[in-house]
Amino acid sequence: MSQLTFFGKEEEKLINLKEASVWASEYLNRKVTISNISYLLQYGRIRKYGTNGNPLINIEELKDYYESYDREKLWKNKLGEDLNWHLSFVEYTEWERTKHVHRLHPYKGKFIPQLVEYFLDSHTDEFKQQTYFHKGDIVLDPFCGSGTTLVQSNELGMHAIGVDISAFNVMISNVKVEKHNIPKLREAIHNITLSLGKFQKTRSNIAFEENLLSELAKFNYKYFPSPEYKRKVRRGEIKEQEYAKDKEQKFLSIYFDLVEQYKIKVKQDKYNSFLDKWFLSPVREEIDFVFNELKKEDNDNVKKILATILSRTVRSCRATTHADLATLKDPVTTTYYCKKHGKICKPIFSIKGWWQRYTIDTLNRLKEFDKLRTETFQICLTGDSRTMDIYEEIEKRNPEFAKILLKQKIKGIFSSPPYVGLIDYHEQHAYAYEIFGFTRKDEFEIGPLSKGQGKEARDAYIKGIAESLRNCKKYLQKDYDIFLVANDKFNLYPDIAQLSEMKIVNRFKRPVLNRVEKDRSNAYAEIIFHLKER
Repeated sequence: MSQLTFFGKEEEKLINLKEASVWASEYLNRKVTISNISYLLQYGRIRKYGTNGNPLINIEELKDYYESYDREKLWKNKLGEDLNWHLSFVEYTEWERTKHVHRLHPYKGKFIPQLVEYFLDSHTDEFKQQTYFHKGDIVLDPFCGSGTTLVQSNELGMHAIGVDISAFNVMISNVKVEKHNIPKLREAIHNITLSLGKFQKTRSNIAFEENLLSELAKFNYKYFPSPEYKRKVRRGEIKEQEYAKDKEQKFLSIYFDLVEQYKIKVKQDKYNSFLDKWFLSPVREEIDFVFNELKKEDNDNVKKILATILSRTVRSCRATTHADLATLKDPVTTTYYCKKHGKICKPIFSIKGWWQRYTIDTLNRLKEFDKLRTETFQICLTGDSRTMDIYEEIEKRNPEFAKILLKQKIKGIFSSPPYVGLIDYHEQHAYAYEIFGFTRKDEFEIGPLSKGQGKEARDAYIKGIAESLRNCKKYLQKDYDIFLVANDKFNLYPDIAQLSEMKIVNRFKRPVLNRVEKDRSNAYAEIIFHLKER
């Protein structure tokens, strides 16, 4: 660890990023990566010494930061001493929490794979008192969402069946667990990317966006230097709202001059659908072009992966601010001050960058999962878990596995049911339903945001979840184990258990860290309910 004197200051304990990573890992007794330290510098959490090529950190400042951010103590003070900090999985990096196919497509409300592993895996764990599932067992997820339980079941050597009312959810879940022809997929991606490049040569939006980025870089370097600007805002040296509004208006004249110079048509002619409202005209043109190219693919398996990549691309290209990506307040058609990044940002005028990024990422993630894949069977079925004949649906698709299912039955359930009045599960992927022509079944959602959280909505929620559990029980072994992940702030699950003729035998209260697209400063917990036959 180096001791350096910096710019004539008295000697301080300055260390480089690698040394800081090693020190912090030992100090916190968990893995802290160089990227974690870089994040603290980038967002001004700690001061940067040295140069951009050789950034240095004051070890005492780093220690002060961690001491003031003791999350376990802070969260237990807010949420109670019964909080199971071991189930926070704080020791895992973001890369580990979103490993391989788990990040093929964004999805609100999904749990991290480590939570599934903890309850499904039969490995010895000093914090785990009992093993519930073993290799070769069949696991059911009646609210499959984006397929996390299915993927982890495969990785752990278990069969799994998922059910979801959303056709789009079923597609992305099955894309994750199915085997794919990677060379053929790579060829299809290459051809579409080439065609997109040729199409763009007939348009002016690429040159416009490159020039716009160049002007933004110069402007932001002058008025929003990082991380100095954010540090001055936090210290009150800059009044963010007034300063940002002034500079936002200052850059708009540059933006409008470029729009005129390149003859860019910013808004679409129509405003009737989600695709009309939330995408700038050049982006919509490219979306339609790529979709038409995708339709030419004759391999259904490859076509589904391409559709998943296109959907992920489209989601990232909506005309909104970076801070409002999840909430979509109002369409954004000009440059704007971005509070999230602390500088002037722009809406997106082309999908090409995101398309290329996600095609590469998807290929890598599929190949990574192939190395871990086990010879087990997983499938997600489209339908309502309250009424579906699971055996009949499996027999249609895989008669051999249907025999195993009939003889062995399902060992148990691991699922995260929808939360009452929190998410409209179809609406979060409205763009995909419009592009691909999936039939929406919003009326079959349990606990949708549109119904609110009043007594009537809560009663309907209790009834819906209980109906699903009662129907699923028909396919379970006698000594089943059911684990349901829920934020039960209305205390509905005791009634759900009773109506399902089950009993809650245990509750695991875990802190939810690293929440995607939510206010991470608020302490938040969820309960994993363990249910068995009453």
